[in-house]
Parts: sequence; C-alpha cells; structure tokens
Amino acid sequence: MKSNRFDAIVIGSGISGGWAAKELCEKGMKTLVLERGRDVQHLKDYPTMTSAPWEMEHRNQIPRADKLENPVVNKCYAYKEDTRHFFVKDSEHPYVQEKPFDWVRGYQVGGKSLIWARQTQRWSKYDFEGPDRDGFAVDWPIRYEDIAPWYSHVERFVGVSGSYEGLETLPDGEFLKAWEMNCVEEAIQKRIKAAYDDRDVIIGRCAHLTSPKKVHLDQGRGQCMARHQCYRGCPFGAYFSSNSSTLPAAAKTGNLTLRPDSVVHSLIYDETKEKVTGVQIVDRVSKETSEYFAPVIFINAAALNSNLILLNSTSNRFPDGLGNDSGVLGKYIAFHNYRGVVNANYEGFEDKYYYGRRPTAVMMPNFRNVKKQEMDFMRGYMTFYSAGRAGFGHSPDMPFGAGFKEKNSTPGPWSVYMMMQGETIPKETNRVTLSPDRKDEWGIPLLQIDVSYDENDEKILKDFHEQGEEMLSKAGCVNIRRGDSKQAPGLDIHEMGGVRMGRDPKSSLLNGFNQLHAAPNVFVTDGACMTSTGTQNPSITYMALTARAVNYAVSEMKKGNLK
Repeated sequence: MKSNRFDAIVIGSGISGGWAAKELCEKGMKTLVLERGRDVQHLKDYPTMTSAPWEMEHRNQIPRADKLENPVVNKCYAYKEDTRHFFVKDSEHPYVQEKPFDWVRGYQVGGKSLIWARQTQRWSKYDFEGPDRDGFAVDWPIRYEDIAPWYSHVERFVGVSGSYEGLETLPDGEFLKAWEMNCVEEAIQKRIKAAYDDRDVIIGRCAHLTSPKKVHLDQGRGQCMARHQCYRGCPFGAYFSSNSSTLPAAAKTGNLTLRPDSVVHSLIYDETKEKVTGVQIVDRVSKETSEYFAPVIFINAAALNSNLILLNSTSNRFPDGLGNDSGVLGKYIAFHNYRGVVNANYEGFEDKYYYGRRPTAVMMPNFRNVKKQEMDFMRGYMTFYSAGRAGFGHSPDMPFGAGFKEKNSTPGPWSVYMMMQGETIPKETNRVTLSPDRKDEWGIPLLQIDVSYDENDEKILKDFHEQGEEMLSKAGCVNIRRGDSKQAPGLDIHEMGGVRMGRDPKSSLLNGFNQLHAAPNVFVTDGACMTSTGTQNPSITYMALTARAVNYAVSEMKKGNLK
C-alpha cells in the first residue's frame, strides 16, 4: 500500500495528461502517471525522424496487408510507414461500431501529442455563451474570462506562432513570430476581405517554435525547420508534445513516477469512506492487476477512453458508472464535421514559389450565427485554405535525359485547397456504452459507439460548399470543384463530450473546475469534459482547462477539502 500511494494520479500522458503531470509536480505533488501504452522517450524512440523514403522498406507507403487488416487507421492522413508505430492498430484494439465511427488512437507515452495537427486557436466568448444563448446542450459553467489567463499560461510554455489581429471571434494569445502566407494566399485574402465585411482571413496559429524563447530553449527545444515530418517525432522538439515538453518538465522536479503499460480498469470507490481512493490497473504485458492510491485523480485518457473508464467504474453507490447520478455519462458525444472541401486553380504568379513546408494553413474564423441565430442551421464552421504548386517529379512521360530532368524540376500550376471544420450539436442519442458481452484481452468491456451526423450537419456542409465556392470565385480562382468526403464521424479526431461540464448536477457530470459533482476528488480535463465543441481546434482549450483545474485541486488539498 505505501509503495503504491501518491499525492495525485494522472490517467493518460497525452496533451492534457502531460499538462496535469507538469502542473501537479511543479506544485510539489508526488504524482503517478499511468499510461496504457509503451514507453516512448523523446528522440530515443523516434526511429524514422530523419529517414529518407528510400531507407524505408515500402518507400513510406502502407502495404496492402496492413490496409486490409486495419481499415480504420489507414484512413488517417498521418498514418504512413514512417508513423505507423505511433498509431493503434484496429486488429489489436477492437471496438463496436453501432454506426460507422472511425476511432483513431495513439497508445504510448505522449499519446496523440506525437501525431496531432498542432493547430491552436483560443475559444471566444461566443463559444462559451453559445449553448445557453441558442438553447442546446447545457450552459457552460465558465466563460472566456475564466479561462483567458490559463490560455496565456499554457501558450507561453507551449510556444504558439500567430499574428495579432484583435478579433472578437478569435482572441489573440501569447504568440511567437507568425508564419507567412504565400503570394496566392495573400491575393485570395485581399479579395475575400474586400468582398465581405464579416470575414477575417488570417494565418493559422500553431504550436511550433518559429522563434524560440528562453522558456523553450530551457526545455531543450529548438526552432521549427518547416520539414513537415512532424508525425514521426520532431528531432528539434520544435512542435509541442508531452514527450519533448511537459513530461520532462514534470520529471525535472523529482516528483514524477511514470508507469507505462498500465491499462486502467476502473477507479476504486470506497463505500465506507464514500470517496474514490485509487485506481485499478491491468499490466499490458503480464496481465497482472495492481492498485494505486491517491487523494486526487485526474482522468486524461482521451475523450472516449475517459468515458469508458468511468462507465466501467461501478459500485453500489454508482451502479451506472462513477459520478453518474445525472444519467448523462457517455451521452452528448460531439465532434467536428470535416466532410466539406472545395478545390480550385489559380492562374498567374508562375514566377513565384515559397519556402519549406509550412505547418499551418490560412484560416477564417466562423462567420455564421456568431452574435445571434440567423441561419436555418445552428452554429457554424471555421474555414481553412492553402495554396501551393505541385508537379515536382510527377511527369514520367518524358524520355530519360535533359528533358526528363527539366520537366520534373519545374513546379506545376497553382492549386487551392479549402476545407471546413464544422461544429456539431451534442445530442443525447450520440452516445457510448459498454458492450454487455465482449471484452478486450485485459478483461475490460469493449466500447460501443453510437454516433452519427444529423440534418444540421448536412445544412452546415451545404452552406460551406456554397460560400466556399462563392469566396474562391470572387478571389479569382478558376476550375472550382466541391467535394464531400462522406467520412464517418471520428476521422476528425476531435471527439468530445460524454462527461460534460455544467452548472446543474442533474444534467452534467463536472462543475466549473472539471470536478465530478458526485466524486469531488476526481477531475476530468480532456475532451470528455467538453459541453460543446466550438469551431476551433480544441487541444489548447484542454491544456488551459487542465492547468486551471490542477491549480484549483492543489488549493483545495491545502485547505484540507480533498483528503
């Protein structure tokens, strides 16, 4: 018991779990981090970080046998031969799809922080006010002003590149030097801004060190080289990950104990003490069970797995899952609608090119239903676009010799790619449950996922297609083409909800500090806590909520309120 006792336990080592570990350890808490996957150490365990395509057996392609065996993860844009060691294989970790849902996972120390897209936009006041104003989900128990200082806190440590714009719909943050638009992107920006009063077009904000400061150099991180090989693990530590940033900071304090290969079975509820006392795990390799104890527990296993853990944590007091007095645990799952794309070409600028492989796109904050409900659908969407020139090495129909060399060293015409990131409305019918009869190899019930699009999502998609085509037309693009990927929910990798925050314990699981209403020493600060999804990429919000919750939890511990 004594060797298994800590001041705090964190379940998960990804983006939010790494932040929980750092903040707890730096506040003097002896902290155990439980990670269900293998250990991955920065640099040491990035086997392909500097590999050339010809150094890989399949030239960085996925062989057919892998595609057939793992059809879900093979849909992910980042899953290739050089990155597949950081992704969960469908065949090894099954789940039940009540409706089509592509669940992309990364089970290792660092989790999906090694393979995320690194886009970091703050929420605005309109996002936190949205559910209450427009009458969906439940009211967020916090507002922008509550989380703004914590956005700043995490941005300074993470390192976020961006431009200062003074926009209400996308608040400024603590920024490093912004990336630059290329000439075609700037031309499109100017024409869109001239044609519309309600549309702001800015360079994307991302967790990349364009101009590292002392706080980043002290972490051992360096400048981004615009290689766009990020999903392999960055040898420079130039993008933010738990492995290069927060976990080393936690370890530096001497207060961190990291236990990989620890599959969390459930949380332990003591009926006599009427509180959660610890965590039961199953060793991934040996299958042996162990128990660990702490007065405070943070659940950061990623949204759907955090739901699974709580649903599987049953007792006489909580027969339907830990903290589930409201009956909404596992319900109101939401995600981002990525289905819509618009492609086009742009004539001119044939004498222009650009530097490197910039790790972000041009973005446009949501302009639909921002200050009031005005469309025939609820909420809206962010828009991203980028312009580039392809053609290098893609002209094999030339004889070998000077002609072949010249043709394949010349860039092709400019093309434009535009995509949507639509907000979906949390619904009770979008839910996850536990399989009554199927378990994984560690004896844990499989997760059943019952999530789908609705009419509102279709209307948002239609509006994006219409507006995207119109904007690119006014911007001077030609050969404009709409596209619908028809991808299943989940492939956005932005699943949220199921353990939502709220003001009323009768309709929510967590309070304004991410604390379970019915089990106050348990905090959930990953995507599971989200009341709604907004239109922005969510990771920086998870980080800010985590840092804020840790600060509150430690304060309550010192007051003797969490024992």
